[in-house]
Amino acid sequence: QVQVVESGGALVQAGGSLRLSCAASGLIFSINSMGWYRQAPGNERVLVAAITRGGTTNYADSVKGRFTISREQAINTVYLQMHSLKPEDTAVYYCAAQYGLGRNAWGQGTQVTVSS
Repeated sequence: QVQVVESGGALVQAGGSLRLSCAASGLIFSINSMGWYRQAPGNERVLVAAITRGGTTNYADSVKGRFTISREQAINTVYLQMHSLKPEDTAVYYCAAQYGLGRNAWGQGTQVTVSS
């Protein structure tokens, strides 16, 4: 199995920056991709950014040009660097790892609050 743990959520002013971290453990070799999702109150959980084993990235249109997903393979960690934060970015951010044959591991989530 794979486990992921997020960290880095905080309260930040609009226009500010924040970096989230996601540490993976377990069967690391079986991870195909990792992604960041977010869920605001009353809304569905949606994909924010993802990175594949080969390093290909994709982003939600709402965060393109502001957020960057990256990884540090030596320590099995994926980051989400967020700039120019807006109040609408406020949500619980979840890290997820897709591994094996269609399996998913989710973290517990980390709260990001952007004040106006």
